[in-house]
Amino acid sequence: MKHIGKIIFLLAVGGLSVRCAYAADTLRVSLRQADSIFQVRSYYLLAAALNVEAQRAQVLQASLYPNPVFTADLNAFNPERRRWADIGSEGQKAFQIEQLILLGGKKKAEIQLARTNALIAETELQRLSRELKFRLHTQLFASGQQRILLAKYNSQMALLDTLLNTYGEQAAKGNIPLKEVVRLKSAYLKLGNDRAALYQDFYETQAQLQTLLQTDKIIRFEFAESEITGYIKDVALSQLQQEALNSRPDWLMMQQQKTFAEQYLAYQQKLAVPNVNLFANYDQRGGAFNDQLNVGLNIELPLFNRNQGNIRSARYKLQETEQLVKAFENEMMSRLRTAYDSYRQTISEYNRASRLYNADFEIILQGMTDNFRKRNVSIIEFIDFFESYNDALSELMRTKIQLVTSAEQLNLLTGKDIY
Repeated sequence: MKHIGKIIFLLAVGGLSVRCAYAADTLRVSLRQADSIFQVRSYYLLAAALNVEAQRAQVLQASLYPNPVFTADLNAFNPERRRWADIGSEGQKAFQIEQLILLGGKKKAEIQLARTNALIAETELQRLSRELKFRLHTQLFASGQQRILLAKYNSQMALLDTLLNTYGEQAAKGNIPLKEVVRLKSAYLKLGNDRAALYQDFYETQAQLQTLLQTDKIIRFEFAESEITGYIKDVALSQLQQEALNSRPDWLMMQQQKTFAEQYLAYQQKLAVPNVNLFANYDQRGGAFNDQLNVGLNIELPLFNRNQGNIRSARYKLQETEQLVKAFENEMMSRLRTAYDSYRQTISEYNRASRLYNADFEIILQGMTDNFRKRNVSIIEFIDFFESYNDALSELMRTKIQLVTSAEQLNLLTGKDIY
């Protein structure tokens, strides 16, 4: 994780501030800005786009006809005249030009195969783009939520640190029991462990974002709460299923592969039709008479090899592809139903967590802290509330990330930005 070692996380007003060796080490992005950077910088998309161009070039290649073949037969040594390279007016030379004529529609079939391959490459680019976009969006929102929770953890660590210093001094004077200091230390260590685990998740998220955006800067995702609630939409499962059949790239690829298999079978059948090779030649002195001009053709006689094996193989490949298409459709619809049910469940969890967690939590935390300092609240009551408060924060963060992830998963499974 490049440059992660330079990061020092400090509490700042309004959230977590990332201080690096250089101010330029932080990249602040919105969702739209991140999408734009990703489209321009992604090496994965660039490689896939180049593959599309390579496949399009194959369409051009398939449309080209075979070149004619020119043959020159020149005398090397004339034993009658004892002359080398005797190719003059009384010597010997012969020339021939040949042209292969493809019959049976082979050239048209080759072009169709190349076009289908190019279309598959284009669809593969769309599939890759959507999968990477899913990763980008989910990691961005995860990073944003982790940063917010880290800021709260840092604030609480500072609070506990202050309380520990105060209580340590009072315990040393014998004003409070030492066990209360130990209980505070236990809470401090637990929160420190939770924060360390969250930092590790944050580092891993940053590493993925830096790979997707091709940068070594720390990504600070700027977003509003409305961008999370915007993922809550009432869309029927039947609509999602229809969108998947119309737009999902890997489903379209399966259809294109079936088309390719059909075209390949037709191509193999056309290969059974023999081609014709036309030729014309000139022979100065080696034929039946001098300066002989000939024209002719040759054609393969399909007596034994009529491409039967390749035709049968292509037919089985087509049947295999048809079965794979059916299997993929069943799997696609099953995964879509499961993802839709998970999405609806996540909405319920998010709504419940949002209702439970509100501004009252912060007010009560402040009140509990003040009363604890005044000895109006016991150490047990304070720690219990403190840990419950952190559990609520973690659960709220989880439900927000899960809401974004489940909605983006439906976008991925349908092949369209519905949420």
